[in-house]
Amino acid sequence: MPRSALTGTRIRERRLARGLRQAELARSVGVSASYLNLIEHNRRRVGDELLNRFARALGVQPSTLAEGAETAVIAGLREAAARAGEEVAPPPELDRIEEFLGRFPGWAGLLAVTQARVAALEQTVERLADSMAHDPQISGALHELLSAAAAVRSTAAILAETDDIEPEWRGRFHRNLHADSVRLAEGAQALVAYLDAAAAEATGFATPQEEFEAWLARQGYHLAALEAETAPAPEAMVRAAPELASTASRALALQHLRRYLRDARALPLAPFLAAVERLGPDPGRLARQFGAGLPAVFRRLAGLPGPGKPGQRRGAQVGLVVCDGAGALTFRKPIAGFPLPRFGAACPVWPLYQALARPVTPIRAVVEMAGRVAQRFLVFAYCQPVEPAGFDMPQVHEAMMLLLPAEAAADAADAPAVPAGPGCRICPREGCPARREPSLLAEGF
Repeated sequence: MPRSALTGTRIRERRLARGLRQAELARSVGVSASYLNLIEHNRRRVGDELLNRFARALGVQPSTLAEGAETAVIAGLREAAARAGEEVAPPPELDRIEEFLGRFPGWAGLLAVTQARVAALEQTVERLADSMAHDPQISGALHELLSAAAAVRSTAAILAETDDIEPEWRGRFHRNLHADSVRLAEGAQALVAYLDAAAAEATGFATPQEEFEAWLARQGYHLAALEAETAPAPEAMVRAAPELASTASRALALQHLRRYLRDARALPLAPFLAAVERLGPDPGRLARQFGAGLPAVFRRLAGLPGPGKPGQRRGAQVGLVVCDGAGALTFRKPIAGFPLPRFGAACPVWPLYQALARPVTPIRAVVEMAGRVAQRFLVFAYCQPVEPAGFDMPQVHEAMMLLLPAEAAADAADAPAVPAGPGCRICPREGCPARREPSLLAEGF
C-alpha cells in the first residue's frame, strides 16, 4: 500500500482524537510505547501488517493512515515547484516536500492553494484572450459600437460646423444624434453585460455547438440511457433537454445521439469495457477485436463511464477532437492538460490535421503540450470519408484525434514528442515554423 513519511503523524493525530495514551495504543497493537513514539515522530517505517493493526485499533481504514489528506497538498507543492522551473535559485528541494508539510502544514496548504489559484487564473486569461480575439459576439458588438460612434461624431460635426442649417434639417440631425447616442449606450451596456457573463461563466453561449457541448459535458459524455436494450428514442431525449434552447443545438444533439446509439449497438458496453481492461485503450487492437471501424472505437473510448460509475474511470482519461475538411473543430471532449481553443483555429501541427491530409491512414504520436508544466499525451488520429459522395460529387472528409495520458503506453514517456500548443494566439512556443500570428502569452513562460 502506498504511504508517505507522514504515516506516523496521522497515527498520532488519530490517537489524540480518540483520547488514547501512547501506552494504551502500543499495548493494543503489540508494540512498545518507545517504539510507538518513534513511529509517531516518523522515525520508523510502518509495514502493512502493523499498519492494519493500527487501523483496527483506531477505527479507520488503513488507507487513511497510509495516504491521509495531504496527497492533494503534496501534488500542489510539486506542481508549484515544476511551474517555477529555473526562475527560483536554488531550486525547491523536491525530496523534502513531506518534511516541509509535516513541519509547516499551514504554509504548505497556503502555497498549494495559491498554486491552484494561479493555475485557474492562467486558464481564465487564456480563455478571455481567446474570446477577445475570436468571439463573434464581441466582434459584432465592437463593430456596432464603432458604427454608432462614427454616426454620432459625423452628426455632431455637421451641427457644430454649419451655422445656417434650416430648422427642419436641424431637427432631423438632433433626432439622428439622439437615436445614435441611444444605440451607442445600449451597445456598450450589452457588451459589458456579455463580458461580465463570460467572466462568471454564465449560461449564455456564443454558438449552438457550445450549447450542445455544454449539455453533453453535464451528461459526462456517457449516455447511459442509450446503452440499454430498450433505449429511448434520440428525439425524445432531445425534447427532454431544456438546456438545448436553440434549434441548431438540438439538431447537433440529435445527430450525436443517433450516432451514439449506432455505436452502442455495434460495440456493446460490457464486452467493450472487458476488452479495454484486457487490451488497454489501444484503438487499433480494439477495432481488430470487434471488427469495427476506428472512428466508432474512438467515440466509444471517449464515451466510457467516468468517475462515479462503479468500477470504471477510463472515460474521464480520454479526450476526443473532431474536425471537418476545412479544419474547423466540430466536436470537443477535453482532457486535463490539453487545452482546446474555444474560438478560431487550433494548432496546425496537431496529428489531427496530419490525418486530414492523409485520409484512411492511422497516425500514432506522442504530443507535448506547451505551458509552464509541459504535459505529454498519447495521440491517435484518423480521417475517413463521411459517406460515399457519389459520382461527380466532392468528397467530404472527417478527421478525429483521440487523446490519452502518456501513461497509457509504456513507450510514450521516453518517445520523441511533437511540440504543440492549443493555438497560435495563446501558445507560448517560440520559433514554431507553423506559427500564424504572435502569441499573447509568449512572455513569462
